[in-house]
Amino acid sequence: MTTLLKIIKYQLHDLLRGKWFIIYTAVFFLLTDGLFRFGGDSGQVALSLMNVVLFIIPLVSIVFGTMFFYNSREFMELLLSQPISRVALFLGLYLGLTLPLSAVYLIGVGIPFMYHAGIMTGGYWILLLVGVSLTWVFTALAFLIAVLSEQRVKGVGMTIVLWLFFAILYDGIILFILFALEEYPLEKLTLILSLFNPIDLGRILMLLQFDIAALMGYTGALFSKFYGNMFGSAVAVFALWTWCAIPAWLGYRAFSKKDF
Repeated sequence: MTTLLKIIKYQLHDLLRGKWFIIYTAVFFLLTDGLFRFGGDSGQVALSLMNVVLFIIPLVSIVFGTMFFYNSREFMELLLSQPISRVALFLGLYLGLTLPLSAVYLIGVGIPFMYHAGIMTGGYWILLLVGVSLTWVFTALAFLIAVLSEQRVKGVGMTIVLWLFFAILYDGIILFILFALEEYPLEKLTLILSLFNPIDLGRILMLLQFDIAALMGYTGALFSKFYGNMFGSAVAVFALWTWCAIPAWLGYRAFSKKDF
């Protein structure tokens, strides 16, 4: 545990010295503050931020996470030459990246909400939960890809393709299946398929909170119809964190067998 905390502390110190995290915080801070100043209430601001969170956080987390892993290779080789367990090193690198990424998002969005809204709404907390969850999910996916791919260019390319798949192509594929097989009852299948996209799960959590699923796509409407607010939210949260646990576990398994 002491070794793990030391690795996390070193990673936090190294990352927070960079200007990149300041820019990342400033983007969310200025955007959230600007939405409030243009006359939006807390619910409207949370909804306006939803699409930004669903697209920007996965992209930043998966690309930056991949680059971070590749750039830490010499550091990993140095530590692995010492009597340090691989599980402590992998968790230290993972937590050392996800914790600051989550913190700067919470600061960038949370401070404007606290200043302008005061009392926090349910939509606000769901917005924070979704942002943090997607950070952990896509950082885990980034680490998994970086461990499996030795070539930096190939790894970064795979992360961008994966983000495009989840952010844009996945819903299009579902709609194509529904259109091609419209004569068959596919509602339950569509519902199950929505669980295999973490970005869709984040969107569903927001939609169930505001009860506007019918305005935001077929899968969201189905989720609201079949599961309702309370149970649907619990299912979506569980599925979202399963998306974090499985890639992180697979990444560690590959990391523990990797020959540096």
